[in-house]
Amino acid sequence: MYGLIGKMRASRGQRDAVMEVLRASTSTGALPGCLSYIIARDPADADAIWVTEVWTDAESHKASLQLPEVQAAIAKARPFIAGFEFQVETHPVGGFGLADAKTG
Repeated sequence: MYGLIGKMRASRGQRDAVMEVLRASTSTGALPGCLSYIIARDPADADAIWVTEVWTDAESHKASLQLPEVQAAIAKARPFIAGFEFQVETHPVGGFGLADAKTG
């Protein structure tokens, strides 16, 4: 499996608008290879958004960025995003809601 954990910063007062675009674009289940996509508020920072993603593989994530609905969501949210603070790649091995990854 392939994972990403990222923190983005919305323009002041626009966190809910960004989160709504993210929620709407991921609620249809039309992201092939996406096993989990979690959007979270940062309780200590009114403009920060955390996104935790789990994909079957890195290629599925990369391909998702080319989907028309994802491209439209990026364009819609872009005016409300101040920046991205960081993003880390992970290799999930399992957990509640995820099948165990085969090691090897």
